[in-house]
Amino acid sequence: MILKVFLEDQVYPVEIPDYIVNDAEEFFRILDADMNKGWQMSHIWVENPGTMQRCQIVADKLLTALQNDDQKTGVMMSAYILNRMPGSSEVHLSTSGDMNEHVISN
Repeated sequence: MILKVFLEDQVYPVEIPDYIVNDAEEFFRILDADMNKGWQMSHIWVENPGTMQRCQIVADKLLTALQNDDQKTGVMMSAYILNRMPGSSEVHLSTSGDMNEHVISN
């Protein structure tokens, strides 16, 4: 699977093996357990993030991975998004500092 990640004027096609998207549930549950405690989404505290908000939080981690050239983390964050939002094919990352502006689409 490929997730197209748009960051400013660049497109990063992140290639994620199908088995990671389908078999990394234990890792995804760890991410979810952390987000179950609530999350500071830029200026807003979200007590119980929904699926889209969780994917925006993870997209923010993906942004950091790209900025740090951390390919392994980038693949795992991309896999989470594809697992939790099946049919997604693009992530448009905002560099404004507001993770609520990350857009995930088909």
